[in-house]
Amino acid sequence: MRAVVLAGGRGTRLRPLTDTRPKPLVPFMGAPFAHGLLRGLAAAGVTRATLLVGADAAPFDPLVHAGPDLGVEVGVVTEAAPLDTAGAARRLLREDGAADGDPVLVCNGDILTDLDHAGLVSRHRAAGAVATIALTRVDDTSSFGVVVCDAVGRVERFVEKPLPGTLAADTVNAGTYVLAARAFDPFPEDGPLSFERAVFPGLVEAGAVVLGVASDAYWQDLGTPERYLAGHRAVLQGRCRWPAAPGLVPREGLVAVHDSASVDPSAVLDAAVVGARCVIGPRVRLVDAVLHDDVVVGEGAHVRGAILGPGVRVAAGARVEPGTVAADGAELC
Repeated sequence: MRAVVLAGGRGTRLRPLTDTRPKPLVPFMGAPFAHGLLRGLAAAGVTRATLLVGADAAPFDPLVHAGPDLGVEVGVVTEAAPLDTAGAARRLLREDGAADGDPVLVCNGDILTDLDHAGLVSRHRAAGAVATIALTRVDDTSSFGVVVCDAVGRVERFVEKPLPGTLAADTVNAGTYVLAARAFDPFPEDGPLSFERAVFPGLVEAGAVVLGVASDAYWQDLGTPERYLAGHRAVLQGRCRWPAAPGLVPREGLVAVHDSASVDPSAVLDAAVVGARCVIGPRVRLVDAVLHDDVVVGEGAHVRGAILGPGVRVAAGARVEPGTVAADGAELC
């Protein structure tokens, strides 16, 4: 089975981490986020994954080379100009001549989820759907487009950001799709195209079978520092099943530490992830913090609610405040 990963976003809200790497390659649980995503897709039966990125494919070269270790063949396709969420996927599947009857799994390169991808594909096949949308439930629909389905899950309509309590449905698009090759037939043009605003509403209007599948799988957009930290907490707490990096070892107290890191016995860690080759000094406190590889935290320093990029140095006695996102190699005093 083939997967297409939408990975063209610039990740501006995660700067400065995304100043030096694409958002899907920002470390998550000790390895680039895309590593965990691709491992999960491989477990669901995906053998080939194509990342649709911006104008520059070079930053993704390490991911292509890592493909065999992750269990999938990885390719990268660029777009010289932005093509919205569906334009590049339409072009790719047409140029590759995707065979009808062989569904394609589409997912976002910045959404943390433990969705049952294989189960979603099975539902798609059983319904004979042209498109299937993974759905998640939300308490407040006013910030989302709601997907309204009938009793058997067939999508009837889309309602944009309804006020709470004005609509019985509470299911929203969770950013993972299964497509039949003919899904793009009603959209023959080339250029920008949106799944949310054009493809799915257009298919429903044309009478095609578009299936909505709701689940209780974990779902979180990792596009802000707050959500990035929340995603780590969800994995540490067991609320989201996610493959940790090789060598990242769980410890007591919602903590994961790479086996190459050095942590002084007097250090206190709570809801913290410590990457490879980090050095944590005496009487350090790490609370709700993510440390990428090669970070050094000096004696008595406190780090709370922060993300420290690779090679960051925290001075002895320093106080790193909540909301801090430290760039690669930064020195914090």
